[in-house]
Amino acid sequence: MTAAAPSTDLPVQRPWKGRVFEAFAIGGATVVLFPLAWLLRSKLGKEPALDVVDFGAYYLSFVINNPHFTVTYLLFYKGFWGKVANRDLPNSLRARYVFAGVIAPLFLAAWAAGALVRSSGQTLGYLIELMFLLVGWHYVKQGFGILTVLSLRRGFRLSLWERRAVLFHCFSAWAFAWSNPSGPSKLQFEKGVFYFSIMGPPLLEKATAVVLALSTLTALGMFVRRSIRDKALPPLSPLLSFFITLWLWTIFSSLDPVMMYLIPALHSLQYLYVVGLYKRNQARSLEGPPHFGKPALQKVTVLVLAATALAWFLFYALPKALDSTFPSVQGSLLDTVTLGKTPFFAAIFVFINLHHYFMDNVIWRRDNPETRYLFHVS
Repeated sequence: MTAAAPSTDLPVQRPWKGRVFEAFAIGGATVVLFPLAWLLRSKLGKEPALDVVDFGAYYLSFVINNPHFTVTYLLFYKGFWGKVANRDLPNSLRARYVFAGVIAPLFLAAWAAGALVRSSGQTLGYLIELMFLLVGWHYVKQGFGILTVLSLRRGFRLSLWERRAVLFHCFSAWAFAWSNPSGPSKLQFEKGVFYFSIMGPPLLEKATAVVLALSTLTALGMFVRRSIRDKALPPLSPLLSFFITLWLWTIFSSLDPVMMYLIPALHSLQYLYVVGLYKRNQARSLEGPPHFGKPALQKVTVLVLAATALAWFLFYALPKALDSTFPSVQGSLLDTVTLGKTPFFAAIFVFINLHHYFMDNVIWRRDNPETRYLFHVS
């Protein structure tokens, strides 16, 4: 998610209950969950606590994690060819729609299909490694979007150089998180697939640590300078959400083993909050004349139900049916890596994750006119 910039924007004053809910939804829940995770581990022990949270996180994924992926499909492909053919849109944006909507999924599907046909866990493993590379990029971009969009809704705008300083910090956080810890290639197990990871050079970890330190000082210096010059800082909840996303969800995501199971749900909740804000404002703008559209609550409810149903089909029903119909060829770990017992689930899971990143990077771009609904006063 990136930040949009409307031609006009008005500060949005919300009741305190709305501000509390927003703060909770965009990352503030992390502050509450960390001490609760510690208490759970101290009462039950590490392994029982992990089992309890893992069990809860699995069922939570059906209503939060997985729908956060599928709602992107519903937003992105609605009127897709009309957007591609719309000459009023920037050519660069139309090209991005074609790449994210046609070229990228075909490439990812061909890669995954090749791994399945060859029964090659290593081939699918490279796709999994790509997912791990891009997930940090996706997280920090969303954190940047939360900071800039919700701050702008309150009347606080970052200058061009301030935006660059914040983005510098975002990308350095992503680079450090991906490269840390470094080490030799080793056997990995992910979504039933066995494969060997890509080696991480120790020098890369050290270099990204230095860049991260520099970017941290740059970002903090920028905020201090702004506070001294204008006596103003970004609103507290978006600012807190930004640093939580970068430092607790991305850089130090393994700080607490229990929280590792909950971070994807927190990220998804953050994303769904913005989607809800966008769809509600869009629906409200169409309720009156000349459109006389359906009530906003009805439209948002339909979107939620559709995303949940699609998530159940793509993440559960479809892979389960395929894995039971076409069992994979099991190799020996002594001489080869394998696809495991759920190769279709792994392939579909990784495909949706990666495709989600590409689509998300188009939907929330600054030059996408539909992002104007994020800034409606409501």
